[in-house]
Amino acid sequence: MKQFFLSLLEVFEVLIVALVSIYLVYTFIAQPFRVEGSSMEPNFSGGDYLVVDEISYRFRNPARGEVIVLHNPAKNTEFFIKRIVGLPGEELIIRNGEVSIDGKLLKEDYLPPDIGLKGDYYFTLDEGEYFVMGDNRLQSFDSRSWGPLGRGDIVGTVRVRFWPLGGLETYSLKTS
Repeated sequence: MKQFFLSLLEVFEVLIVALVSIYLVYTFIAQPFRVEGSSMEPNFSGGDYLVVDEISYRFRNPARGEVIVLHNPAKNTEFFIKRIVGLPGEELIIRNGEVSIDGKLLKEDYLPPDIGLKGDYYFTLDEGEYFVMGDNRLQSFDSRSWGPLGRGDIVGTVRVRFWPLGGLETYSLKTS
């Protein structure tokens, strides 16, 4: 009987260590997110499940081209997925569907050709501000609508798409 209770105690110890480990990873390192909507198509679609790295930006700054999860600037409890286009201190001009950063045309190979973006936009980013847009520019509610994104609103960067299974893909730092 004593052996049974010792074995049971070991099982509880392992279970507690596992649950605490999962909690710590989920809270401080990475967590899954589900894409809803079409603002990142064709690169990410509604129903995709992603693993978001929440720790990297504690050691480095976000980079242009990275896909991030952020707090909705209008409602902090909601999350958006967008791509970083402009970095702190840059002047950003969008004209005829093309983005220029500090007077140089931004090459965006991740976008489909001829996205049909209408309207002209001009932003100067302050320290700690980022400009983000969805890859589906015609269907994205992004920095063109709400303005620059503060550094504190960035949750983390997308590292892995793990669902759907046929779409398993990992992501690394993208610069352009």
